Amino acid sequence: MGVDLGDLAVKHTIPLDSLAGKILAIDAYNMIYQFLASIRQEDGTPLMDYKGNVTAHLSGLFYRSCKLLENGIRPVYVFDGKAHGLKGKVQAERSAVKKKAEDKWKEALEQGKLDEAKKFAQATSRLTPEMVEEAKKLLGAMGIPSVQAPSDGEAQAAAMTRDGIAHATASQDYDAMLFGSPVLVRNLSITGRRKVPRQDRYIMVEPERIELKETLETLGISRDRLIFIGILLGTDFNDGVPRVGPKTALKIVKETRTLDDVIAYVKEKYDYQFEVDAQEVMDIFLDPPSVPVGRLEWKPADDPAVLRILVEQHDFSQDRIGKTLADLAAITKERSAQSKLDKWF
Repeated sequence: MGVDLGDLAVKHTIPLDSLAGKILAIDAYNMIYQFLASIRQEDGTPLMDYKGNVTAHLSGLFYRSCKLLENGIRPVYVFDGKAHGLKGKVQAERSAVKKKAEDKWKEALEQGKLDEAKKFAQATSRLTPEMVEEAKKLLGAMGIPSVQAPSDGEAQAAAMTRDGIAHATASQDYDAMLFGSPVLVRNLSITGRRKVPRQDRYIMVEPERIELKETLETLGISRDRLIFIGILLGTDFNDGVPRVGPKTALKIVKETRTLDDVIAYVKEKYDYQFEVDAQEVMDIFLDPPSVPVGRLEWKPADDPAVLRILVEQHDFSQDRIGKTLADLAAITKERSAQSKLDKWF
């Protein structure tokens, strides 16, 4: 879920091919959950193989990763490790929300309300350890590197971007900015023509580039105060202050100096007291655990291995997967040849 900064972040729409040649550290869980939510049948049933295994995560990863590679982007997927102790309450709340959504999904199906059923179904997505391992194996077969974070994947991706290993962190959430990522790219997994929920119209969704420095300068605050805003709005580690939105949170941090001032302010004006130690939340964003990352390498796809995972094990169409792999190989070869030619001029 992450921090919702709303319109506070300064966003720039960019074409996907403007990221050609760039390494993007992708928050794997964030992207996979989007696939699990969106890749569903009309009644909300997730994409599955003939044995009843959910395969939406594999379908999304395969086709989206091919799209990125075709545009010359070098993706590296960063997977979550052990969740911080403060995430326990949030995870419990999310489980309760999923259970409630499942009940509403079944009720909508019984009433024949397919649009509502699909909406509720999207909130029921679960990512199991087995699905995570399948995702890693598929990426390996595609020649795409992955990194195992010690804790929060977005924090690890932000560290990689700060260290110059990656050009940007890719995630729908704004947490990467609080973790100190200089550049955040959003909409990477949903780029293209998309139907507006419960409306008979479509819109074009394009990637967004957000630079931390530009946003901080525009708002007139420091990164510390951006974290204050996150704490006021609510993070994966704490609940937000009721009735406080992004603009109000910005106003509060500009009227205060320290985190203690912020805590005192909301206690006095909103009669609210944080349920966790706000300083501990602050420290998570300022100094999250991460691991050093060595040389990253992208290899040509191992076609037989990809076909074995998707076609033999999960009943994907051999013709469609084979054609996508062939198209990717042809585009990659053409791009490589053009790159070598450009060196002569």
